Amino acid sequence: MKDRMKKTSLRTASLLLPALIAASVTACKSSAPPADQSTQPANAGIETTVAHVQRSTDYLDLPAHVEADPSHVVRIFPPLSGRILGLRVLPGQEVKKGDVIAQLQSSDIASARSDFEKAKIEVLRADRALARGKLLLQHEVLSQADYYELDASDQTAHSELDRSRQRIRELGFSEDTTSDEVALRSPISGVVLDIGTAAGEMQRSLDNATPIATIANIDSVWVVGDIFERDLGSVTPGREVKIDVPAYAGLGLSGRIANVGDALDPNTHTLKLRVVLPNPKHTLKTDMFATIRIPGAARSAIVLPATAVLHEGEKTSVFVVNAAGKYEQHPVTIGRTFDSGPTKSIEVLTGINDGEKVVTSGGALLRPSNGE
Repeated sequence: MKDRMKKTSLRTASLLLPALIAASVTACKSSAPPADQSTQPANAGIETTVAHVQRSTDYLDLPAHVEADPSHVVRIFPPLSGRILGLRVLPGQEVKKGDVIAQLQSSDIASARSDFEKAKIEVLRADRALARGKLLLQHEVLSQADYYELDASDQTAHSELDRSRQRIRELGFSEDTTSDEVALRSPISGVVLDIGTAAGEMQRSLDNATPIATIANIDSVWVVGDIFERDLGSVTPGREVKIDVPAYAGLGLSGRIANVGDALDPNTHTLKLRVVLPNPKHTLKTDMFATIRIPGAARSAIVLPATAVLHEGEKTSVFVVNAAGKYEQHPVTIGRTFDSGPTKSIEVLTGINDGEKVVTSGGALLRPSNGE
């Protein structure tokens, strides 16, 4: 019985063995070959676009800043020595002509008033002496020469009175008041740019180098830029330019070149270029950064999203999809960069042909094919 079961098992094994061998051979033949490493499948996250030549205008961009017109800037210095009792303005505040800027207390006011009172007394004395001399001259008691002396003294006294009265007016107080305080007033309407003192400080009219306040009328402002001497051939007074102000994106200002300076900076070899802009709402503030864009010649170039250009040190390149669907890395020469809303675009001057498909996103994850 045992011999019979053993023979049956051997027979079953001999039948199963060829079947197992055949199945393993079939499985080996049906397995997929390894992927060709030279081909790159479509990558998720890779975006492309078709490059087209676009016509654009070449621009010369000059770094600039906003300035107040110097002829409309007033620095208020104390007319006499004294103590600042109080300031009535703050930086950035708008003032009208005649507004009080500060109150100054000074002993010089009493001195000036004393000189004025003395001058008035001398005028009264000289007038009376001249009137008496005229009467004596008519009765031939006084000589003509002595009368001329009295007349000269009278004119001198009147001249001194006018001088002392003018001094009082220059100091800003009335000849009839008795106070030792004087109000310092703004001579123009404008904006307070700076304050150079504080309440309680002593001011010396002759030794003071810092103004009490600086006021500017900014109804019109200057935009002043620096231009290199090599670019002078592209600028002429009267040429229309665009002004970009980083503080106000998309403001779209334009003006004309008012002046190109004649004094060359020996350190930077630049000249000052000035554009005058109206500023009725005081949108532009002094010392704001700006860019003066001077249009040049029109030219043709391919413009791509800035993300399409890869930077490796000083080298720049893009990935181009060839006819076989593979990615080829092309070195390119780039030009200007443009702000196009939330994204940036960049000019590609050489390295790409019109109509080629270019990778605009995800190029940093690719590697170039062997061109096969």
